[in-house]
Amino acid sequence: MLIQPHPELRLQVWRIGAEGAPLLVVDQLVADPDRLVRKAARSQFAPQGAMFPGIRVRAPLSYEAFLERLIRPLMAEVFGLPQQARLSFPMCHYSLVTQPPQQLAFLQRIPHIDSATGRGLATVHYLFRQGWGGTAFYRHRSTGYEYVDEARELPYFTRLQEESGGADAPGPGYIGEDTPLFERVDKVDGVYNRMLVYRRNSLHSATIDNANVPPPDPITGRLSINTFIDVLA
Repeated sequence: MLIQPHPELRLQVWRIGAEGAPLLVVDQLVADPDRLVRKAARSQFAPQGAMFPGIRVRAPLSYEAFLERLIRPLMAEVFGLPQQARLSFPMCHYSLVTQPPQQLAFLQRIPHIDSATGRGLATVHYLFRQGWGGTAFYRHRSTGYEYVDEARELPYFTRLQEESGGADAPGPGYIGEDTPLFERVDKVDGVYNRMLVYRRNSLHSATIDNANVPPPDPITGRLSINTFIDVLA
């Protein structure tokens, strides 16, 4: 499956919150996004991993090659990473958020990081036209952290453990705007054929309407392609 960039592809570089972590916003990413949706509709989705609140299936291998061609020339300028480093793709999946809000565990009700390393990137490519929300980024109020690297990992999760049993712990549901524990510092809407690229240690969450959880259908649900990229030596 050959994947080509859209002829009107547009790039924007944002800086998230007070700490200024980089965020790459790419509109009109691929030339034929409908083809990716049709591919997903023919695939067999299933639960994968304990933390993702939905179902997933492997995306085409050619999608990884397409991402590498797109991102490699931008790695140094946008993310401060060595442009010639070897890239690895530990995850590249179609994803559908489907879990009812009342079934979410504590860590699914707050923003998360995908990894503490500063050499890891994540992408989310929105492939839905319905208003299923986008992605938001957060600051942890009691520590002030907007990202959690190796040096911050122990104090952050220690404090989070304390807060999980406190009066400000979130009730059932996906996080939306500000909460007693987290302040939302930025948000990007989910637009068809838009992709975000950000460091995996940025605190983030999908924006999901608790009163209108998407269906488990690639055509009508909250379809995206989610990728993790490791930037190796």
